Amino acid sequence: MQRRKRHTRAVLPALATATLLLAVGCSSAPATDHADAKPSRSTDTTGPTTAADRPLAVAAAPADTATAAAHPGSASGRKAHRTTLAVHAYDAKTRRAVISTKPKASSPPETTTSPSAPPEPTAVGDVIASAPAPGAPNGLLAKVTKVLGETDEGTEVQTEPAALDSVLGDETAKGSVPVAPAAFDVDKLLPDVDVSWSRTADVHVGPEGATVPLGSLRLDVRADIPSPADAPVSAKASVSGYAQIAPQVDFTYGGEGTGTAPASAYLGVSGDWTSGWALKGRAAATTGTPLRIPFAKLHADPVLQVGPVPVVVNLDLTCYLQISGDGSVTVDVQQDIKGDFKAGGTFGIAQGWTPVNSSDMTSTPVRTSLSTAGNVKAALGAEASVGLYGAVGVVADLAPYVRGEASATFPAPTATWAVYGGVDLTGTLRLQLSIFGTPVFRQDIPLGALHREWKLAGTP
Repeated sequence: MQRRKRHTRAVLPALATATLLLAVGCSSAPATDHADAKPSRSTDTTGPTTAADRPLAVAAAPADTATAAAHPGSASGRKAHRTTLAVHAYDAKTRRAVISTKPKASSPPETTTSPSAPPEPTAVGDVIASAPAPGAPNGLLAKVTKVLGETDEGTEVQTEPAALDSVLGDETAKGSVPVAPAAFDVDKLLPDVDVSWSRTADVHVGPEGATVPLGSLRLDVRADIPSPADAPVSAKASVSGYAQIAPQVDFTYGGEGTGTAPASAYLGVSGDWTSGWALKGRAAATTGTPLRIPFAKLHADPVLQVGPVPVVVNLDLTCYLQISGDGSVTVDVQQDIKGDFKAGGTFGIAQGWTPVNSSDMTSTPVRTSLSTAGNVKAALGAEASVGLYGAVGVVADLAPYVRGEASATFPAPTATWAVYGGVDLTGTLRLQLSIFGTPVFRQDIPLGALHREWKLAGTP
């Protein structure tokens, strides 16, 4: 299977670690939302931890991370170990793979000679966990169901999908790994989109000399928003601004609970968020249907090293502008937003999978001006998904927005007006989160619709 083709106008260098989710929750989250969680802290999960051993470390995997294998039925049971096996090729349609043996990492020379260790064989029942490999750009977590034979490149095998419990067993693991902004492939969808980032000894400076903090990714956009052909009135507006994030991946595996399912699990993304953007002019959209304009698509496949196991996280993000309004009110507004966010799904034996979404956001009005009666709403948002080994697990749609409304044409003495800032977050937990080894969903679980709004300026 070939990696999907991207017509990329600007592609940032890929690292083995990376990611993102431009996701934001609301500080007034439902009772199931762990609203007091902070993104820079370790992830809270529910359910007891049954493993007596020390939790496995969770960190960014090195570029040459080794493949891991588990051999059910062997003395080591379902515990995975680093292996000399590697995925030489994989066909996603047939699920056939060619498994080769690569030399072990070099070690200090020995004073005495000894025969080299025989290559590690591939057998039915083996579970292979691999970082991105030829034919498997999202990584591979698969069980060998049949050995088909030897080829010049290695052993050809038939596989079926496996779950994390087959390689982690009764181990526990918990950690958060920062995302390297330079690891994102970025596809610009509008002409006036700038991508900026910085890391140690490698800085890509933002527009007009703006400084981008280490570990942050910044997207600047400028766009004219003409009214749709079928809009109720003729209107035109423009949007300009930026969104800047410093994301990290949060991962927890809580050891065996009942049967083979883990006692707890968590997958999500969190981090810091800063944005500043402005809306000018008159905006209109078709009746009841906001106008959504995607301006950039991003993708990354960060690899987490969970003990000996490379866990591949797949992140996709579509950034967009969204406008709605009646085309009659003229606005000139700008706001700055700053805070943190957390979004994901947590598993416990008692309650199953439940959503986690929270944020602590504040905003400052920089400029506010409205005239004439009418309404307008503009969002600079992101639709994002996060999953493991190519299986999407969490989907979220974040929309920080600014909204203006006026009751009459100015300067009428009875005229009232107001400008509001706000955040909307919707999304779902997907069936594929069963890749942890948890029971399969009967249907997708809605994250729910979180909404928070605050007044920036206006008449009393």
